[in-house]
Amino acid sequence: MTIRIATFNMENLFRRPTAFRLENPAEREQVLTDFAELVTLLDKPVYTDADKAEMVRIITAYRAYDVVADPKDPKGPPPIVINQSRPGKHTSLFETSGPPKTPHIEITATGRGSWTGWAELGQDDLDMTMVRNTGRVVSEVDADILLTVEVEDRLTLERFNTDVLAKALGRRPYPYNLLIDGNDPRGIDVGILSRHPITSVRSHIFDTDPQHPADRLFSRDCPEFEIQLDGTPLVILGNHLKSKFRDDPELRLAQAKRVAEIYEATAERTPHVMVAGDLNDDPESDAVAQLLATGLRDVMSHPSYHGEPGTHEPCTRLQDKIDYLLLPPPLWHEVQHVGLETRGIFADGIKSFDTVTSKLTEASDHAALFVDLDI
Repeated sequence: MTIRIATFNMENLFRRPTAFRLENPAEREQVLTDFAELVTLLDKPVYTDADKAEMVRIITAYRAYDVVADPKDPKGPPPIVINQSRPGKHTSLFETSGPPKTPHIEITATGRGSWTGWAELGQDDLDMTMVRNTGRVVSEVDADILLTVEVEDRLTLERFNTDVLAKALGRRPYPYNLLIDGNDPRGIDVGILSRHPITSVRSHIFDTDPQHPADRLFSRDCPEFEIQLDGTPLVILGNHLKSKFRDDPELRLAQAKRVAEIYEATAERTPHVMVAGDLNDDPESDAVAQLLATGLRDVMSHPSYHGEPGTHEPCTRLQDKIDYLLLPPPLWHEVQHVGLETRGIFADGIKSFDTVTSKLTEASDHAALFVDLDI
């Protein structure tokens, strides 16, 4: 039986943080930097006057007070939002006064224990052309099993499956999909679509960082998806390791070491186990080397592959390769074909789908990587 397995970083399906859609990298980084600073300030047990002043600056600059945004506002949804789940004088972070569109902000909370709520990145609906182009990539690859990276939640995955793949594009929907919410507060999780029964999933969201035992190790998760193939279990370890934004190569290496441990333990149960997903590092990195040291092999190094060296735009350099399908020796010998679907990307040198006409309509800045196995 020939089976096609793929991985695709879909960059969210229907909604995405507005900061991620800013075309200017400096502006995008500034929002994320200010957001990280705000979250750090909000977690302090006691707020100083300087802390409060900085909170007011960020809340005001990004309209973080505007929880119910006006859909007709030309500025769009706020890039950062403060959710106060129990509004009231003694349970809120701040109070507002003056004009609703330009209010005066006063921090009334004295520390993290004196208010109930949280900060999050504001989100906006994706352009439906972009959503359909994401579906087009998935349709063209037509994998039997597709690891999905950066998807919001399981019900969103189901909605994409039924409303986009089946209804809008007239393609076969997947009978099985699964996703466990991970550790990323932005709602970018690792899921799976399958034409074969998913018999179990084991999560690693609670694994801790060996260097910082109080912290979660995985930025998202490393789910073990077990899929039944004619009586033989196939286990896919899904991954989305630490990104290079505010880079922490030591954390990414620690994550890769743990994935290697999980792989070796799983390989004792079944010879059909593979590592897939966005590792956020190139093939010559320490993190990827840690995984290859187990005997796993990258499908893009197989003789049947003749495409671009990278998987992330512009895909022209080895340094552009951050998405992987890593196979154990028993599966390596069953490889029939390896391919890369780049037409969902809008970038110089890439021949895109005719419906991909700009960065705002591209499916993703990642290509979809797939392998055909005879198992």
